[in-house]
Amino acid sequence: MADKLHFDLVSPERRLFAGEVDMVVVPGEDGDFGVLPKHAPFMSVIRSGAIIVTTDGVAERTFIHGGFAEVTPAGLTILAEEAIPVSEIDVAALERDLKDAQEDLSVAKSDMEAEQAQGRIDRLEAMRTTVAN
Repeated sequence: MADKLHFDLVSPERRLFAGEVDMVVVPGEDGDFGVLPKHAPFMSVIRSGAIIVTTDGVAERTFIHGGFAEVTPAGLTILAEEAIPVSEIDVAALERDLKDAQEDLSVAKSDMEAEQAQGRIDRLEAMRTTVAN
């Protein structure tokens, strides 16, 4: 049996995955990075995007937003502020939410409101890019 990587994906709502995988590609703050079994210890802040988990030749994608990834001798743990399997993303609802956030930005009455709306827009656009790819 080939070496496997222990991987945990946790969001505030639930543990999305815990198990043995072949490889995980993570959208790190400084660029995407792949983690294989026996990877050197490493820690990274996560940017919004897709993680790709490969097990026995099958790749599954999950949108993640915020949080961090830590590689230790025990494996990879991702603690994400938000994690949604790409297959569960409702594209129509996503487009409505994006339109609403853009409208909120256009009518923002303060810098704080504008910053919050822009943050939602950035997250939703990253989610839309993830679904499209």
